[in-house]
Amino acid sequence: MGNLPSSTFCLDNYAGKPKEACGVFGLYSRTLAGELAQRAYFGLYALQHRGQESAGIAISDGDRTVALRDMGLVSQVFDERRLAALEGGHIALGHVRYSTTGSASWENAQPEFHGRGDVNVAVAHNGNLVNAGALRRELEAEGFEFESTSDTAAIAACAVGELEKGYSDAVGEALKETMRRLKGAYSVAMIFRDKLVAFRDHHGFRPLCIGEIEGGYAVSSETCGLDIIGARFLRDVEPGEVVVINDAGLKSYQVESPRRALCVFEYVYFARPDSRFDGEEVADARQKMGEMLAEEALAEADVVIPVPDSGIMAAVGYSRRSGIPFAEGLIKNRYVGRTFIQPTDGMRQLGLRLKLNPLPSVIAGKRVVVIDDSIVRGNTARKLVRLLFEAGAMEVHFRVSSPPITGPCYYGIDMDTKNQLVGANYTVEEIREQIGATTLAYLSVEGMTKATEQPKSSLCRACFDGEYPIPGSAAKFALEGVIPAGFPEATSGAQAKR
Repeated sequence: MGNLPSSTFCLDNYAGKPKEACGVFGLYSRTLAGELAQRAYFGLYALQHRGQESAGIAISDGDRTVALRDMGLVSQVFDERRLAALEGGHIALGHVRYSTTGSASWENAQPEFHGRGDVNVAVAHNGNLVNAGALRRELEAEGFEFESTSDTAAIAACAVGELEKGYSDAVGEALKETMRRLKGAYSVAMIFRDKLVAFRDHHGFRPLCIGEIEGGYAVSSETCGLDIIGARFLRDVEPGEVVVINDAGLKSYQVESPRRALCVFEYVYFARPDSRFDGEEVADARQKMGEMLAEEALAEADVVIPVPDSGIMAAVGYSRRSGIPFAEGLIKNRYVGRTFIQPTDGMRQLGLRLKLNPLPSVIAGKRVVVIDDSIVRGNTARKLVRLLFEAGAMEVHFRVSSPPITGPCYYGIDMDTKNQLVGANYTVEEIREQIGATTLAYLSVEGMTKATEQPKSSLCRACFDGEYPIPGSAAKFALEGVIPAGFPEATSGAQAKR
């Protein structure tokens, strides 16, 4: 046995989780023209959990598109004055970003614009292309130039290239051709002239749904984005589907889908609990994961406590199925967000307390079951167990409402390489010893799948079972010439990211 993989201390997203995907939002309504920027703002606010690096909104009247994008949270990028500058127009496009290809920089903030001649598009994207590098080289050979290093720019350029070929009046057909060149995960919303377009990769890795609003339609990464603006959920954008929205209504174009493969981590961790996928509320799925976990790994204990916030529903389920009382034993400071403060070595040990502080009145003298949704590197779990013992816990039984993560994700989740994933390098007993828990148990892959009420064939579980629907990989900084050690596409000419 060795030490747990080291991690760099960061107050932002300190919980040690896989980093979020991105959030996509779009609106089309002449009836609501003049207030679409405000509606998009609220939609992005609902999707803020999917990305906190940058935010942007574009507004179009069909002839002219204006946009504002910047680094930071939605509330930091936009205020009343900036939203007022985006008034007018009947098409809106919004995005919140966590970088999965390309660095966190203003140039990579979205919506991204790309054009050539009289063909121009604005694009917002959630996902990751596994052929981004090869595709970019092809596009550069075709004369396209790029200012950003995200794979979104490659998607936009592909769309422009097809639209130039005479598809300007048949956008759906142009996007079907575009999708033939894209390999990987992508849920995209796009403005082209007087149309709002949405399309989703052939497997449907990342979510995208459609709602109906006054005078038009909305598209959103999650149903919670529709709920907040009063839109009525219609349906999901199907895998391999292109949806074109204009004054004539909504028209669908479909390409063949080999199999559905929605990322199961949307149920485990990423999506908001009030969002719904295929009619299943995420909160209900998480509660069922907790129930299944209690069936598979019951502990003799006095209290069940969650790691807030994503462990709450699973802890409720565990408590109900086991009969062990539920209590909030960890208090989360929700005002700790992005910070540029670099702590000293001595302060690193206090990092977890900046976000989580135990309640001794709940914990002291008790046998505690603590429920978390995942363990990535194990460092945070070790610190958490230590906090609970320091608060007086007699025993700490660590339960995880998902299986061990044994492989990286190449489809839009910023997850560590395999050599940094504790579940890929240690047995459960070795992990238990190193985090210091009394006992440790994970939910089985079968139990997790059953809790979603989706068939195995409709989910991507690659980070848990190694069955990747699309072969290939995608290093986050590959388009910047930086490829981490351990990625298959690493070459002698690439600089490894340390």
